[in-house]
Amino acid sequence: MNSDLLPDLSSALDKLAQGRSRREIAQRAETISQCYRSGGASHVAIRDSDDALAYAFTRLPATSAATAATLAAVHDAWPDFSPRSLIDAGAGPGTAAWAAVEQFATLADVRLIDESSHLRALALTCLQASAAPALRDAIYDQGDILAIADGRRADLVIASYVIGELAPDRLPRFADALWSAAAGMLVVVEPGTPAGFARIRALRGHLVAQGAHVVAPCPHDHACPIIDPDWCHFSQRLNRSRAHRQVKGTELSYEDEKFSYVALARKPLAREAPPRIGARVLAHPRVGKAEVSAKLCTLEGIVTATAARRDGARYKARKAWRWGQAVDWPERPT
Repeated sequence: MNSDLLPDLSSALDKLAQGRSRREIAQRAETISQCYRSGGASHVAIRDSDDALAYAFTRLPATSAATAATLAAVHDAWPDFSPRSLIDAGAGPGTAAWAAVEQFATLADVRLIDESSHLRALALTCLQASAAPALRDAIYDQGDILAIADGRRADLVIASYVIGELAPDRLPRFADALWSAAAGMLVVVEPGTPAGFARIRALRGHLVAQGAHVVAPCPHDHACPIIDPDWCHFSQRLNRSRAHRQVKGTELSYEDEKFSYVALARKPLAREAPPRIGARVLAHPRVGKAEVSAKLCTLEGIVTATAARRDGARYKARKAWRWGQAVDWPERPT
């Protein structure tokens, strides 16, 4: 899967940044990061159009890569899911909408919602540069997500890097609003930190209790088996452009975005039907001289799958497993 920004979006951002000081963009981005770390919301942190550009230029590539990886996992788990409508809740610069339209060619009705007028303005400029009619014709509502989403429904609802801005006591109401709006599926993505995962786990438990079914990453609807201080998260590598490296103040040509996510559906998956997802790989497999071992989330809980070098094909297959990959478990005879 290509984690780079779509050419239309990358070109639109580059045009917006033309003539702008990379140092100023970097300074603004750092100020925004400090605001977020202290608990500020996007409509507080993003004070003007220059702030919006700084945020998009520095964070959009990583959040886009994480959201695209999430939606690819969703598609792998449920390849027949073909949404026609989307609500991007807390859309910011439109990150999730771009990723969703790239993953689901059936999307035709796209609505974005965010409180920040500056991020909305930037997003609309970028959306007009898209080759996809669904993005060019998208509706972007500015205002409170709960108020605007109330009564609206879409086949797919995405909240990407949003719920971390909420006070903990607001999470259940926000989760209920998102779930009410999701006619088919709700996807929530958060930073891959212990705190980000804690929010994902709380939302998952709250909505599963109301009848939601997990599509990914979990291969089951049972209570999450992860035990603190461990946490469930994944990683997506993305390339950095020269301009991105300048703003980030680094020479490294890539970065790894850690993220946690959950996808919830109105109907249960036929887990015994192809593609059969019996387990999710929760970390890079550990390859030793004599054996390979991999940490898996399964229907029975967290297990460690091992294979000795002498096992041949099984050893080779498990050595090739990737962090975040859905795999057949228990393995069936070949």
